[in-house]
Amino acid sequence: MDVTRAPIRQTSQRFPGSWIEISFQDLRFALRQLRKAPGFAISTILTLALGIGANTAMFSVVDGVLLSPLPYPEPDRLVITWQSRPNVKQILISYPDFIEWRRTSRSFERMAAFTFHQFTLTGSGSAERVSGMRVSSGFFAALGVKLALGRDVLPSEDRPHGTPAAIISHRLWRDRFASSPHVLGNSLTLEGVDYTIIGVLPAGFRFWMDGDVYLPIAQDLPAILMERSVHGIGGLARLRPGVSLASAQSELGAIQQNLDRLYPADDRSLGIDIVPLKQQIVGDVRPTLLLLLSAVGMVLLIACANVANLLMVRSSARVREFGVRAALGASRARIVRQLMTESVLLSLAGGVLGLVLAKAAIYAVLNLLRDTLPRSEGIQLNLPVLLFTFFVAIAVAILFGIGPALKGSRIDVLSSLKNGARGSTVVSHRTQSSLIVVQMALTLVLLAGSGLLLRTIYALLQVNPGFDAHQLVSFRIALSPSLTRTAPDTRSAFQQLLDRIRQIPGMQCATLTNIVPLDGGDNSGPFWLGSQAPASPQDAPHALYFWTGPDYLQTMRIPLLQGRFFTQEDTALTDRVVVIDSDLARRFFAGTDPVGRTLTVAHWGPARIVGVVGHVRHWGLSDPTTYNPGQIYIPVYQLPDKMVLDFFRDSLSIVVRSPLDSASLLGAIKKVVYGAAGDQAIYNVEPMEQIISQSMAAQRLPMMLLGVFAGLALVLASVGIYGVISYSVAQRVQEIGIRIALGANRRDVLGMVIWRGLRLAIAGLGIGMVAALALARVLGSFSRLLYGVHASDPLTLTVVSLILTVATLLACTLPARRAASIDPVRALRTE
Repeated sequence: MDVTRAPIRQTSQRFPGSWIEISFQDLRFALRQLRKAPGFAISTILTLALGIGANTAMFSVVDGVLLSPLPYPEPDRLVITWQSRPNVKQILISYPDFIEWRRTSRSFERMAAFTFHQFTLTGSGSAERVSGMRVSSGFFAALGVKLALGRDVLPSEDRPHGTPAAIISHRLWRDRFASSPHVLGNSLTLEGVDYTIIGVLPAGFRFWMDGDVYLPIAQDLPAILMERSVHGIGGLARLRPGVSLASAQSELGAIQQNLDRLYPADDRSLGIDIVPLKQQIVGDVRPTLLLLLSAVGMVLLIACANVANLLMVRSSARVREFGVRAALGASRARIVRQLMTESVLLSLAGGVLGLVLAKAAIYAVLNLLRDTLPRSEGIQLNLPVLLFTFFVAIAVAILFGIGPALKGSRIDVLSSLKNGARGSTVVSHRTQSSLIVVQMALTLVLLAGSGLLLRTIYALLQVNPGFDAHQLVSFRIALSPSLTRTAPDTRSAFQQLLDRIRQIPGMQCATLTNIVPLDGGDNSGPFWLGSQAPASPQDAPHALYFWTGPDYLQTMRIPLLQGRFFTQEDTALTDRVVVIDSDLARRFFAGTDPVGRTLTVAHWGPARIVGVVGHVRHWGLSDPTTYNPGQIYIPVYQLPDKMVLDFFRDSLSIVVRSPLDSASLLGAIKKVVYGAAGDQAIYNVEPMEQIISQSMAAQRLPMMLLGVFAGLALVLASVGIYGVISYSVAQRVQEIGIRIALGANRRDVLGMVIWRGLRLAIAGLGIGMVAALALARVLGSFSRLLYGVHASDPLTLTVVSLILTVATLLACTLPARRAASIDPVRALRTE
């Protein structure tokens, strides 16, 4: 019995603890050490968390928008087809041309047409305005989407006067029909017409934007869009397996050239453009997101540099501790393992907190940018990126945490016990200083970018859009189908509605328009001077058509420069008149008076110019001449009956000017609208100042995020320089004590300490300025975001340099005051 137990005791004595027990000892000791230095622990964990959280959140956005594939089978084969004309790369397609494309093309497995719409849904409860699309037969088959219930639109339904059929979204199925499996065959009332539900889409389906109702496109397509010269639909196609985009582009181009020969009056000079669906959806946001990803990468570099500095400072200050442990028999490996445990513990805490921050950041981005960021529904926490940044942080923590320990384990124990923290080498100081310089340089680059975008937003806000946006609100109203059966009824219904709105107490004026400036709406078309049509309308100049009421100028406060604007007498029974803007007058009537001249609007006819008004910046505050710069105003009540029936109910907005707050105004308008008919709906309510703000989204998004990143970088850089200067003061206590004993005053000590921090900041500022100027020239995507300021703007660089300098002074002040308050007698006695 005793013999068998003896070897077990010997084994236990030879190995005093298993690796698990030793690891627990290291963990307990690490926790005790970190509790003794709460400032260091909190700073390191927060730094790691900010770096990990910001990078994970930003890359999750980039992944959800740019990198992840579209949620369709073989999405790389999906493309959007456009027509083009010489000065415009992409225009909507002529429906007859699309039919020819679909009939003769061999490069595509399927082709489908679509348009986006909003519909008034009536039935149980009040009228509801829902978004949706009109799609051709085979649209969902082209996408490769399998319906949850039912089937796709049939060719027999996709024709004029076909059987009214509708496919609904999963959300509408759940909310309106309680997810009933027997929903197929039920009726859905849209715009006063009963549609039979033939299908339900799968949960989460989205094409370009959210929609609840999908109807056959050819059933109710306005007659004008059936004309070959009118471009009003979008095209979706799926490439055949093995067919390249270039090959499809070539084939479709040849088909279009043949149409140009067959229909020269309508198709002359038209081309085609094919774009991958994903590229089309993402649009111009790609360069901006890549720019922001680079910026957040700089934040990670700054965070890693800051963690490295903090760890080096702490480890170098523990040289005496390493000496004591070595004197007591601790091996070099044991000291290294202990520091690795501390580093991993800090990294784990930083990673967990970083995960929380990443989730919060993604939630904030989605709430702020859901309507402006494409594919925002696909943004979610990216676990691989979280793990990558987490392991980068661990690697940095281990590398710079155990470096001084490895170095300390090689020095003489007696020397380390005698000199303590002063045993660190000059190399350590140089490494810390270099890291601070890098932090300062990267921080200046981020601050400069944020500052330039801030100045851009300010410059845009100073731009005169051509109208007064203050106290202006736009909205749309879906009139009851019972009031819009005929063109005269429709005109009368809108006039009566406006009269009731004008009677609201506090209402100054109200008017109709088909396009609200800066909202992205497009109603452009060809025009020509005189009444003689050119050989091809496509060769004619294009302008933006505003259909407006007689009170439009008064409501918008657009200046009248010559002649007159419309009056109540300009009706369908009087001679046609138009008003042009100053840009069109300058380009086509330079040196002459345009008033009284004849101008022909395609699909409407010749009209007499009766006035000239100021130019309105419709396509954006930053560039008034991006596309169709000329503007033509057409009296809305002079439009022919055919256009009234086709477009009034879906295309007209009401713009009102009132000092009332939005809630009171909307409540009063709802009473007017719902009091007239219960099946009417008010929607798209937007204050004009909000529309202007949204028009600056391309600059606001990067400005906000760059500002956040720059703020993080500034805090991290300030913490880093504070740590280095504090460490320097702790190491030089004896030297400073001697200086004070020999007569140095406290001001000299303050200046000495602060000057050390300023030297590092100045070096970083110099490198940062060079980097900022170089990156501004290289990154064309950044320069395109700017307006009213150059990428190398000296004022911005000067201001951000001053901000960094002030931050450096503040970070150095506390260590400097601590150094100036050193008691020389106590310092010398301690050493």
